[in-house]
Amino acid sequence: MTTYKREDIELLAPAGDWDCMRAAVANGADAVFFGVEKFNARARANNFQSSELPEIMAFLHSYGVKGFLTFNILVFEDELNDAKKLIEMCIDAGVDAVIVQDLGLVKLIRELSPDFPIHGSTQMTITSPEAVEFTKPFDIERVVLGRENNLKQIRTIGEQAKLPMEVFVHGALCVSYSGQCLTSEMWGGRSANRGECAQACRLPYDLMVDGEQKPMGDVAYLLSPKDLAAIDIVPELIEAGVTSFKIEGRLKTPEYVANVVSKYRKAIDSYFDGDRSGPAKEDVRELQQSFSRGFTHGFLDGTNNKKLVEGTFPKSRGVYMGRVERVLRDAVVCRIDAPLKRGDGIVFDAGDPTKKEEGGRVYDLRRQGVKLEGEAQEGTVLEIVPGRNDVDLQRVHVGDRIWKTNDPALDKRLRQSFETDKPYRVFPLNIKVTGAAGQPLRTWWTDVQKGTTVEVVSELELELAQKRPMDETLLREQLGRLGGTVYQLEQLDVNLNGDLIVPIRELNRMRREAVEQLAGERPKPPVYIKRQVDVFADSRRETNRTASLDSIAGPQLTVLCRSLEQVEAAVKTNVELIYADFEFIKQFPAAVEAARRAGKRIALATPRIHMPGENGYHNNILKLQPDAVLVRNTGALYFYLRARSEYEAQGRAAEFPQLIGDFSLNIANHKTADLFLDAGCERVTPSYDLNVQQMVDLLGRADTKRMEVVLHQHLPMFHTEHCVYCTFLSEGTDYTNCGRPCEEHHVSLQDRIGMSHPVRVDEGCRNTVYNAIEQSGAEYLKNFVELGVSSFRIEFLEETAEKVSEVIGLYNEALAGRISGTQVWRSLKATNQLGVTRGQLVK
Repeated sequence: MTTYKREDIELLAPAGDWDCMRAAVANGADAVFFGVEKFNARARANNFQSSELPEIMAFLHSYGVKGFLTFNILVFEDELNDAKKLIEMCIDAGVDAVIVQDLGLVKLIRELSPDFPIHGSTQMTITSPEAVEFTKPFDIERVVLGRENNLKQIRTIGEQAKLPMEVFVHGALCVSYSGQCLTSEMWGGRSANRGECAQACRLPYDLMVDGEQKPMGDVAYLLSPKDLAAIDIVPELIEAGVTSFKIEGRLKTPEYVANVVSKYRKAIDSYFDGDRSGPAKEDVRELQQSFSRGFTHGFLDGTNNKKLVEGTFPKSRGVYMGRVERVLRDAVVCRIDAPLKRGDGIVFDAGDPTKKEEGGRVYDLRRQGVKLEGEAQEGTVLEIVPGRNDVDLQRVHVGDRIWKTNDPALDKRLRQSFETDKPYRVFPLNIKVTGAAGQPLRTWWTDVQKGTTVEVVSELELELAQKRPMDETLLREQLGRLGGTVYQLEQLDVNLNGDLIVPIRELNRMRREAVEQLAGERPKPPVYIKRQVDVFADSRRETNRTASLDSIAGPQLTVLCRSLEQVEAAVKTNVELIYADFEFIKQFPAAVEAARRAGKRIALATPRIHMPGENGYHNNILKLQPDAVLVRNTGALYFYLRARSEYEAQGRAAEFPQLIGDFSLNIANHKTADLFLDAGCERVTPSYDLNVQQMVDLLGRADTKRMEVVLHQHLPMFHTEHCVYCTFLSEGTDYTNCGRPCEEHHVSLQDRIGMSHPVRVDEGCRNTVYNAIEQSGAEYLKNFVELGVSSFRIEFLEETAEKVSEVIGLYNEALAGRISGTQVWRSLKATNQLGVTRGQLVK
């Protein structure tokens, strides 16, 4: 096990604006991540302007803090030049790293600069050692692991992949794997992969089991996780190999940033001071006060579906105070669970957050009718008097939960931490002094943290002292007057030859000059290599001569089936390739057998996620000798590429299946497409984030002969480690004790407009919520064929064998030009769109 020192561990804070950035620096952050106006996963945050980059980096570097720019979204074809310009600005400003999701952008950055630091975003869905290995040819210097990795897996990834790991330790949890959530865009055209998440996971849903609504009491928020708080397991995280502790919250207040950063700073420092007592109760309460939907370790302790989602409310509540015991004329009686004082904000929770909740300020506190001064402590039975116009006590009931939503005194204290004229931090300064009579006084000033030394020489010569000569005490007093600067004197080395003196004003001048020179060095940016690059120089446009419908050697139709019944129907049609994408791997052999009998090519699909220890699944796929594998993540792709090398070494290359990259690889521009094709994929599938115009832009520059466009599907929206079946249909907590209700029942989530969205399970017990209505891009089939696309996919979900035959027949007719795409989607009553929205298709 690697033993870490305090300086090896980084506390990484969010900043949505300047106040948040100051709060982070003032409270002990080692690094800050922030976005600018474009290209980041928090489009709703204030964000900074790209023109501010030099100022931001100078501010951070002057305090020895690193600055990472979030570029954690997919980049569309028509944005590549803008993306290049922003990266060039980052290189010039000395940004310490960019946090990137899109592997095509990684490729572009490496074309621009071989040494500019890149961090792999959690949106890359890196959850296994193999996924880390896949990034290594691009010199990604750090990866942000998926929030679903537990401590044991984190340790395994670190030991095997040997790359620094960044892990989220505090803040909101996405229920879906980051980079794999398509819900927001499906329902609102606002893509989570574009920083526009509309938080569909925080909405209420009804649980439908086998078509019947299951009574759930006050549990309605079936996909809304509690908030992550790992403050009490900081030692375990350090010992598991986590080197960067990441706090979520670029949409949060500066008070939140100050609060959370200071608490985790204290926890990390305590660990290295040998103090294992854990956070104080008051510290945890203050964390809850800033923002909390209830705290959880998320998946860090392993999967516990019961602890992750409580389901009764989707928003921050604050600190739990207790329950209403009596309602008086002007007050409520409650035995409080936490301290409370006048001016605090409270809310009464009747168990239905969709209705207006009563809440306001505490006007007075009484004990048996007697007014209390100061703060009442936990365990006290209180009469809480709300502000006269704040709360309608007739709408408050015995048993309602009371939450403290706001603590003005805490907010004031947190603001004072960064609203100050004093420097936020001071750094040690070492001074060396030498001199002899008749010569100038020579001084060397070293900024210990930065490693910079400047020499300052007196303008006057040293004279023999008549009365009090300069000694170490006098020099320490004069040269150490560093108040209001970022320095404090740590070490003074005096080597004077005789009893000497220079005027005090000269010492003061020398001190000012030294500090000015050193402080001027601190903000200087690191220097990176920057090359001139044409982002489209590698475009395949020349190989993509627009073809007529007649000249293409028959574009192929492929079909993805999710049941054996569907496979058996599909093999009776003229489709070129059938994908089997089953919930349980034990059904794969029957699918392979059905295809072999019919003389059809068959591909087996991998799960969307690849965790440590899950290679057995992929070995089983290889044993079944399919014609192709539909690969859905970089970890699995790395596994198959390595396996292919072994086959080739044994002279068995012809036996190895083709590798087809699926939509979940998030290919949104030609650079990403090329990267996966060059890595070893035979074909790739563009991301579902693309609307039709963006798809056309991509196809105009990519190798379309090796593209497979999905034309028909139920969009897979949420993809989660959280299992709805286990949480709500079982007494168990995970796959080991849930009794596998998924094998007996079909569950769907019914939304507010009555649409029921099917929930399917994969071999790893991960859930996918599919959109209720299928969508079809048939209208654009002719355009795509003209652009040279040679393969089109239809995906089925719960369709019968008869429906499979009907749908394949319709698309075959459209492909042959006998019916229009419009007729196809009308016949199917499907949504007429592809991916996010229809977009504007330019003829």
